[in-house]
Amino acid sequence: MGSARAPIDRIGVAVLRELVEMIVTGAVPEGGVLPPEAQLSQEFGVSRTVIRETMKRLQEKGMVTVAQGRGTHVNAMRSWNLMDPLILSTLIGHDDTLGILDELSVVRGALESAMAAATAKRRDDDGLSRLRATLQLMRDSMEDSAAFRDADIQFHIAVMELSDNTLAESLARVLFERALESSRYHGIDPEHAFELTMREHELILAAIEAGDAEAARAAMDHHILGSWERRRLPTLKRS
Repeated sequence: MGSARAPIDRIGVAVLRELVEMIVTGAVPEGGVLPPEAQLSQEFGVSRTVIRETMKRLQEKGMVTVAQGRGTHVNAMRSWNLMDPLILSTLIGHDDTLGILDELSVVRGALESAMAAATAKRRDDDGLSRLRATLQLMRDSMEDSAAFRDADIQFHIAVMELSDNTLAESLARVLFERALESSRYHGIDPEHAFELTMREHELILAAIEAGDAEAARAAMDHHILGSWERRRLPTLKRS
């Protein structure tokens, strides 16, 4: 077996973040060539070893192709690892039209809807008790927005974990966690937002309690997409 990859140091992380941002924002467009190693070393004030290691990281993320003698070319977005936390966070951070957050909500809805359906099929007394408890926490904290949102997240995590679909849960968690970092994802709560959210969660739980997988799927999808549409900033239009 080969030796383990040495951890990238703090300076290397800063360089990596800046280069990812250059690519995401189109400062170096698809098909474009990044500056040569010596130039980047000088511009960032770091050793060529740091630049070389950073290029390897970008290549691992699918963002660039390093061709000996032809430079480092930026790949099309479809080649990027969009589940990579740094790439996803940077895309969301520069998502002026909210297009990435629109897509994220659709994918998250599909994943969590499938997990809600699975949870309805697998429900047991312990799982139902856990869901009822998190729902009660939401109900009890409607006057405390931070506590309400935390209980809301706990309800979604409970549904995911009870589905026993580890891959779907892992993917959905990455999407959810990166989205929660963005003020744009939180958007603006409309009037009676918590009451609407509460009702949607009650419908999800009712479908799970009834063992109705399709109703649970539909209720979760309606909630995730509907709540995003309610919060979505009206000043930022779709492209």
